[in-house]
Amino acid sequence: MKKKFLSLILLCAALFILGCGNEKARDKTLVYGTVAYGVAMENAGLDPHNSYSGWSTIRYGVGETLFKFNENMELIPWLADSFEQVDEYTLKIKINDNAVFSNGKKVTGDAVKACLDDLITRHDRAPKDLKIESIISDGQFVTIKSKEKVPALLNYLSDPYGCIIDMEEGIKNNIAIGTGPYKAVKVTDTEIELEKNENYWGKVKPKMDRIIVKSITDGDTLTMAMQNGELDAAQGLPYASIDIFKNAPNKFKLSQTDTSRIYQMAFNFDNEDLKDIRLRQAISMAIDKEKFTTVLLNGNGKPAVGPFPSNLSFGNNAVKTHSYNPEKAKELLKTAGYVDTNGDGYVDKNGKPLTLRYLTYTSRQELPLLAEYAQSALKEIGVKLEVNATDNYKTFLKRGEYDIFSKAIVTAPTGDPEYYFASHIVEGAVDNAGHYKNAEITRLLTELHNTYGAKERANLGIKLSQKVLDDAALLYAAHLRMTLVMKPNIEGFTAHPSDYYEIRPELDKK
Repeated sequence: MKKKFLSLILLCAALFILGCGNEKARDKTLVYGTVAYGVAMENAGLDPHNSYSGWSTIRYGVGETLFKFNENMELIPWLADSFEQVDEYTLKIKINDNAVFSNGKKVTGDAVKACLDDLITRHDRAPKDLKIESIISDGQFVTIKSKEKVPALLNYLSDPYGCIIDMEEGIKNNIAIGTGPYKAVKVTDTEIELEKNENYWGKVKPKMDRIIVKSITDGDTLTMAMQNGELDAAQGLPYASIDIFKNAPNKFKLSQTDTSRIYQMAFNFDNEDLKDIRLRQAISMAIDKEKFTTVLLNGNGKPAVGPFPSNLSFGNNAVKTHSYNPEKAKELLKTAGYVDTNGDGYVDKNGKPLTLRYLTYTSRQELPLLAEYAQSALKEIGVKLEVNATDNYKTFLKRGEYDIFSKAIVTAPTGDPEYYFASHIVEGAVDNAGHYKNAEITRLLTELHNTYGAKERANLGIKLSQKVLDDAALLYAAHLRMTLVMKPNIEGFTAHPSDYYEIRPELDKK
């Protein structure tokens, strides 16, 4: 009898252990491969106050901002409950009473103030955007007073650098304590391990137990990993690979949306040759944007006119630029004194060959394609390009060792035109790689910065874009389409026009 009783206990214990093991095995884990995370993109780690790491904080469900954008890029409250524009310099925000950090601590006015204070102390762009003079916290309220008018303040607070994190916990091992549906447990330059935030305050609770975000910057490797079943979902697949997944609807499904991410080329105005607008115009006319978008991007984008896409009121449809015309480009070069005197197929001027250094990087996989196409297209008009495609591009930028710098940039992440011109175009801007300066740009941007009203701001955005195009200061090649590829059992994984909000509580694996 005792032996039978002992056997029964052992059997129960075994079943209990087995049950625990099966329960563990049933944990939902999603493995996500992306080209958009890593050192080259300046977003490695989850500290939103460091460079562009806020993009990773918000993309992967760790952090949330006071306000966010809906599918139409309209602002709606998120961690904030409401706001009051007290006067042109003062904004009062009420924090949602339900909001808590992943460690269970309540998001209070004091916590938001501490976070924003640290943001404007450490971040490179935020102080110039926000123009904050003082922040006062009172219970669940935060009152922000600006040094000058900032009509786009709510938009800027919705930038990924505006993720609210717990500053009392600080940043440890590149991990920030946010308010999102997931919390990070391990972060490296190539991988992020996330776990469900059991304290998540939102109405929809996170459905996955564990998410692994893997940086896979080689397109072929990413494609193979998705095909082989190593990944549950992927972002940033080469456009040449999209049809593989699109044509296998039983094995994969896609979520796509147009975004304001653009492939652009900035002409370096420190180059004496490029100071001649005729040369810049000739280069612009030599690029067939339709061909680049249709053939090399495999239709996964739209030809660009200016910096913003057509779905924005201040976008492509509101501005104009030079169309593709290689013969006119050759005439412009000749007028500017560039001719092929030795018959080698490339132009020179006063006996000096014209050779331009083209700098780009490889982590955005279509940028090298654009470089190769530009090299070929410019050869047709007699302009020689030497291409340097490297993820060490910052070194060359700092040294000034380039004449054209091509990059991928989201031009309207805040749903407003000011962000792009303030960060990339105006003289002295952080990312003004072309060192372009124009008094009219400065005047218009100052006016935009002090103007309230969406329609009025859109009109100024159009004037700014047109001025850049009239000066041929940059060449805008194509606006990109964001594509998420996933296994058919993945739900709630939807591309957003902002180019962030990737991992949300709705994400599920059936």
